[in-house]
Amino acid sequence: MALAPRVVVVHRRTELDELLDRHGTRGQAEFFLSTRGRTLGDAQDRHDAQQDALARVRAAIPGDWRRGDVERLDLHRFGFEPGDVCIVVGQDGLVANIAKYVDTQPVIGIDPEPGRNPGVLVTHPPDATHTLLLAVVGGTAPLQNRAMARATLDDGEHLDALNEVFVGHPSHQSARYRITAPGGSAVERQSSSGLIAATGTGSTGWAASIQRERDSTPPLPGVTDRRLSWFVREAWPSPASGTTLTSGELGAGDELSLVVESDALVVFGDGLEADRLTATWGQTVTLGLSVRTLQLVG
Repeated sequence: MALAPRVVVVHRRTELDELLDRHGTRGQAEFFLSTRGRTLGDAQDRHDAQQDALARVRAAIPGDWRRGDVERLDLHRFGFEPGDVCIVVGQDGLVANIAKYVDTQPVIGIDPEPGRNPGVLVTHPPDATHTLLLAVVGGTAPLQNRAMARATLDDGEHLDALNEVFVGHPSHQSARYRITAPGGSAVERQSSSGLIAATGTGSTGWAASIQRERDSTPPLPGVTDRRLSWFVREAWPSPASGTTLTSGELGAGDELSLVVESDALVVFGDGLEADRLTATWGQTVTLGLSVRTLQLVG
């Protein structure tokens, strides 16, 4: 007998949860917020909106289906199954958080606060949950194959990111490295604030802010494009370092490589510096498209 589908609901602790953990009581939390010109009511409203959305999502799951539930901080130890359907209830960043832990599992983004979140990845209201689940299991749901960026060290370690991968100095000093363009067409020693390689999903974030400051840059990829745009941040010209190779595109099979010439550089994705790789002097970091994609329900 075939197992019933399993729905995994992914969420994160609210600001109110974290305030109460930190300050112990509502009174202390309210006093803390008042010193910053805020009230506890705003945090309470956002907490209530998320709890209401979670309740409606859970109620919409068919009663005979299997269920899972995981908080963001526990994602790294949660056992996703190949046939899972994942529902992310929260902000867009939570979809990026889950992307590295799933493979072919479809992901539905539910926005608990329409009009307050950008709603780039969490595009559906809670009341659409039941219909979306039936469409996913029935094979009729529209799926967007969102490209992911991959950074690989020469020892085989790698990480994937949905928005962008960053390579730079751990203390935000100048990063020194030797950069090689795709195909080995050009090589240059650089000293910079690091570089990023961004996907189409990340094209409205960090990469967009960098591109706006450049007179000539490659176009940012569309949300479903299988390519990356890369940008060196604040390359510094000197007798030993250049500023020629500062942006470009990476398509299928293209690789951008950096040989570390600092004590160490860190590599992390989607702003999660705690989940990072460290490349030491002489190691090579290679950036390109990941073989994985995020299956986002449109």
